[in-house]
Amino acid sequence: MKQDMILILDLGSDENTVLARMIRDLGVYSEIKPHDITKEELAKLDNVKGIILNGGPLNIVDGKAIEVGDHVYAAQVPVLAVDYAKTKCADSLAQWPADEAEMKEIVKTFLFEKCHAEANWNMKNFIADQIELIRRQVGDRKVLLALSGGVDSSVVAALLIKAIGKQLVCVHVNHGLMRKGESESVIDVFRHQMEANLIYVDASERFLTKLEGVADPEQKRKIIGAEFIRVFEEEARKLEGIDFLAQGTIYPDIVESGTKTAKVVKSHHNVGGLPEDMNFELVEPLTYLFKDEVRACGLELGLPYEMVFRQPFPGPGLGVRCLGAITRERLEAVRESDSILREEFAKAALDKKVWQYFTIVPDFKSVGVKNNARCFEYPVIIRAVNTIDAMTASIEQIDWPVLSRITDRILNEVANVNRVCYDLSPKPCATIEWE
Repeated sequence: MKQDMILILDLGSDENTVLARMIRDLGVYSEIKPHDITKEELAKLDNVKGIILNGGPLNIVDGKAIEVGDHVYAAQVPVLAVDYAKTKCADSLAQWPADEAEMKEIVKTFLFEKCHAEANWNMKNFIADQIELIRRQVGDRKVLLALSGGVDSSVVAALLIKAIGKQLVCVHVNHGLMRKGESESVIDVFRHQMEANLIYVDASERFLTKLEGVADPEQKRKIIGAEFIRVFEEEARKLEGIDFLAQGTIYPDIVESGTKTAKVVKSHHNVGGLPEDMNFELVEPLTYLFKDEVRACGLELGLPYEMVFRQPFPGPGLGVRCLGAITRERLEAVRESDSILREEFAKAALDKKVWQYFTIVPDFKSVGVKNNARCFEYPVIIRAVNTIDAMTASIEQIDWPVLSRITDRILNEVANVNRVCYDLSPKPCATIEWE
């Protein structure tokens, strides 16, 4: 079933994503497009039931007030102008009220009374639409996907498997900096349960050798990123008949890349820095989903809850949680202590309450006592933070019995560790990760 769409045209608003989410929460699909959408681009969009002109404080570009073309008003669908003075022949006018609930009522009236839109935006319909679009785009050709095991790439993989089956080739590179059991989980879910065409590359020795003696965090990140590209490119060149590259681009990636009226929050690199001479056409089925919608899609596709709600994990993996120059001994201590933390947080139902939690092992030792003898071993630092946008973060107050149980397990089960600390530093002035 084709889903009805409400088109949001950005005329300088800083509330575009709020409005898009509001419409989707009411059961109608929405997309944000630039104010200067052409007649041809508008005509290509399916099932547009209404258009919202979303004005705001960023309406002046290069000294001029921006406005939409006459073809927008001639599209023969209802038009709602929000905070936009040059309304011409808009059907309805509105301003952002102080109370978001009031705006939701205005939007609801526009959707269902003016546009007669159907509340048919749901994951089953989204998946059905995307399967049709993927099959139309790909035909009988092959698609390559770098499958990290993260939420976005896992959901893309599950969706493509449903759409084109063995025409999808997944490459999972284990750089030796994964959390405990993650590569095994990817293999189990995708190769054994979903019968994906999966290539597993254990490049851990290659990465760890490259990282020997490297202490600078930025240098570590660059080595890990560059080596991943090289490994992936080597695997890609072994394959024949690959015309498409799939990736887990999601809506915040596009929105954060900036529009003609909004500043860039962070740059979005379409293929994660992969060489341009690889000449693939992109397949990006999650492009218009927000993160919570990606997770809902993953559950609808049958992915395990643990994979869909996987903890945020930096690209360099445990490499930036094994502080300073990475050693195998400390890397193993990070991996084992992190596994214990995740197990105990799940038992205490903190995994659903805390945004991000992990362990860190620094590059220094302290004196302790084990088995009635002096020892000189590493500390483990626990970090648990809550945040909305990752720009600021507060510390989760963990109950002492839970912290005590985690501490006991780490000291008894993790080798080369004799001390456990809890990081109480909010952001700012601390960052979420240590490196």
